[in-house]
Amino acid sequence: MATLELYGSSHCPHTRELREWLEWTRRDFQEYDVEADPEARARMQALDSTVRTVPVLVEEGKIIQVGWQGRGCILGPE
Repeated sequence: MATLELYGSSHCPHTRELREWLEWTRRDFQEYDVEADPEARARMQALDSTVRTVPVLVEEGKIIQVGWQGRGCILGPE
């Protein structure tokens, strides 16, 4: 099973909920806080420059999910 990348924000409750679900389902993932880490934000936006909402779940270099259960947090300007 491929390792997932979770791009989110420590201020976003939906990032926390998705993280908890990934942990509960025992998925391996690497988490990045795009508000605290400009390089992570740049990597996320390189995948899709229109994405302004977190959490974003990436598998094998492709975005597979934006938001969590229809909800997400809009990122502020860089």
